[in-house]
Amino acid sequence: MREYTIEEYKAFLEEHLTDFLPDIDHKSITLYDSMKYSLMAGGKRLRPVLLLASCEFTGGKFEEALPYACAIEYIHTYTLIHDDLPCMDNDDLRRGIPTNHIVYGDAVATLAGDGLQSAAYEAMQRDMLLYLDDHHALNKRIRAAYEITKGCGCRGVVAGQIADMESENKTCSPEMLDFIHLNKTAAMIVAAVRAGARMGEPDGEMLENMTIYAENLGLAFQICDDILDVIGDEKQLGKKTGMDSENQKATYPAVHGLDASKKRLKELTDTAVDALSCYYDNAELFTSLARKLEVRVK
Repeated sequence: MREYTIEEYKAFLEEHLTDFLPDIDHKSITLYDSMKYSLMAGGKRLRPVLLLASCEFTGGKFEEALPYACAIEYIHTYTLIHDDLPCMDNDDLRRGIPTNHIVYGDAVATLAGDGLQSAAYEAMQRDMLLYLDDHHALNKRIRAAYEITKGCGCRGVVAGQIADMESENKTCSPEMLDFIHLNKTAAMIVAAVRAGARMGEPDGEMLENMTIYAENLGLAFQICDDILDVIGDEKQLGKKTGMDSENQKATYPAVHGLDASKKRLKELTDTAVDALSCYYDNAELFTSLARKLEVRVK
């Protein structure tokens, strides 16, 4: 079986990213323009790439997972639009360009986020409708959609967001900090890996190992982001640095210090890699991705 690279998965996704956006009446074209503005602004596409790769890794065909990969990127983009709003983190730069509300205003940006979220559910459900007569294929798709929906809701991203907001300007415990990061960031990375795996044919042990990988990768990803907000280069990151400190956000460097944060990042990366070590070279894409995150802060 041919092994695909991160770049190949990403290129495939980029080619089809808007395929599942619903047709919008020209009378509301501003909504579509705003949705597409943030969706096509680039980025690492980490979550959809993980979803496609996880599908292939577990014996599925990654092309069949495309609606779910696009859906998770729609949802991720919606969370970024809302996260940047003045009522949240109040950022004016994302991926090197002005944030959505700076270009379209707060109200349109809010609605664009809403539109992308509903477009994600529509994309997944439309795909399910094609398999009503194939119980096994439909079951896989329902489970994949459930993983994504759970990850972005009040037991995932939204829970992390509210905890993050309520922890501003307060002393945050290490336990609360982990809760924020595991929900606000890691939950959707776990959702991507598990949803992709559901589109394949994993056994229980493989699904558990992939979940451990994703949980550790997700927490490592956010700690890396926290560190880069302190020491990163604004031009390379495409967003302002120092915003966490300015907004008195609960972050790993703020709670644990910079050195301890780097140490924790390495520990989490090692644990993520070890979780898939029994699959040897077949897990190279996942190993490489985890190590690349760690290198960003060195």
